[in-house]
Amino acid sequence: MQPQKRLVFIGDSITESGRFKDTERMGSGYVKMIYDYLVLTDPSNFPNVINRGISGNRITDLQSRWDEDVIKLNPDYVSISIGVNDVWRQLDNPELEQVSPERFESIYRELLTEVNEKTNAVLFLMEPTIIEENIESPGNIILKEYVDIVQQLAIEYDSILVPTHQSFLDYLRNNPIHALTTDGVHMNDKGNLLMAKTWVDAVKWHLK
Repeated sequence: MQPQKRLVFIGDSITESGRFKDTERMGSGYVKMIYDYLVLTDPSNFPNVINRGISGNRITDLQSRWDEDVIKLNPDYVSISIGVNDVWRQLDNPELEQVSPERFESIYRELLTEVNEKTNAVLFLMEPTIIEENIESPGNIILKEYVDIVQQLAIEYDSILVPTHQSFLDYLRNNPIHALTTDGVHMNDKGNLLMAKTWVDAVKWHLK
């Protein structure tokens, strides 16, 4: 029997989703939904899912804990969801030192390089989702540049792009009557399900 492979999810509160209060440390968000899907669809060969989301994180926070929460785990797969707070803080806490698109790209590139040099992990890069359920909101306008960076890095690092931002835009363009978030950023169950479905559709053929 082959050893169970490790799948690490890392990101902000959208990834954390209450994992510290959960006995499985999985949380109740999209990570949990993906885990349940993997267990049900391949019960004899599903990976060991590890949630390393922490509320409020920006790319700079991932940088500070990257070695401990990713590299030392020697993962087979790493799924990264980051960028919303890098933009949101520009809107709700402008007095903070901000993460420009240039700095975001530089640090993100550093983290991906470290994974490639120190592990054999396959990388799954999730686009930042949304900031307000309005395509033309100030947050979503700023966020677009960060989404573009993630898309470009996925190409450069031969990674799997998970088009979560695009999935949310596609849904919003249909003038839906159901919300996806509780506050424009944090997911409700429907938002988590959309994230999980987008992830599975993009990734499922790359889990071996």
